[in-house]
Amino acid sequence: MQQPLVAISTDVRQFDNYTWHAAPQQYLEAALSAAGVFPVLVPSFGDRLDFDELLSSVDGVMITGSKSNVHPSLYGGDASEANGPYDPARDATTLPLIRKAVERGVPLLAICRGIQEMNVALGGTLATEIQEREGSLDHRAPASDNQDERFAIRQTISIKPASCLAGVFGAGDIMVNSVHRQAIDRLGPKLQIEAVASDGTVEAVSVRDARAFAVGVQWHPEYWVKSDSVSARIFRAFGDAARVHAAAKSDARAAAE
Repeated sequence: MQQPLVAISTDVRQFDNYTWHAAPQQYLEAALSAAGVFPVLVPSFGDRLDFDELLSSVDGVMITGSKSNVHPSLYGGDASEANGPYDPARDATTLPLIRKAVERGVPLLAICRGIQEMNVALGGTLATEIQEREGSLDHRAPASDNQDERFAIRQTISIKPASCLAGVFGAGDIMVNSVHRQAIDRLGPKLQIEAVASDGTVEAVSVRDARAFAVGVQWHPEYWVKSDSVSARIFRAFGDAARVHAAAKSDARAAAE
């Protein structure tokens, strides 16, 4: 099976007396085993990177979740310590990468922090500490030292009819996990809502009139990709889109020869 290259975002972390650009293994494993793609880590060096060159070389972009939040200065929010932690080097890399991927029609999958980056990159804003809003569910992970309990599939969301994800899951309700305290507030004008929770929280979006698969999800499908069919399906759809993109590039090269 063809294994197209997919660019994966990285966090900037300090440990062992080094600065690391890293991504959690669950995302890389899901990309490899469920999407069937070759994950390539993109260091968070912002505008020092040639994103056009990168996107000419890969057939997909995956923006991972993270403990850090998008810096509020990028969408007019409150840049307080309470709304952190932040990773400005990642912001400076992922936001232009998202915009370029959408512009060039490179398949895009954005997860958790990724959907929030996607919304900010495309002109939207974020709401912080959404569990404090009147009528809102508590979307944070359950208090536990056990990761399986924290990432347990426990929340029902509704897929919009005739949406991109309806083609992946079918319209109606699916069960997902929920591990976030921020969410989309004002939707970016280029985006459309794909799924919502019972309290109205936006759980998935896609790019309007996208040239390729371009979806963001607020939950964490990477965690249960080997045991949950819903989690696996989103990665398969992304991998299929990457292979379509790779085939189109190959056909274009052949036609030019």
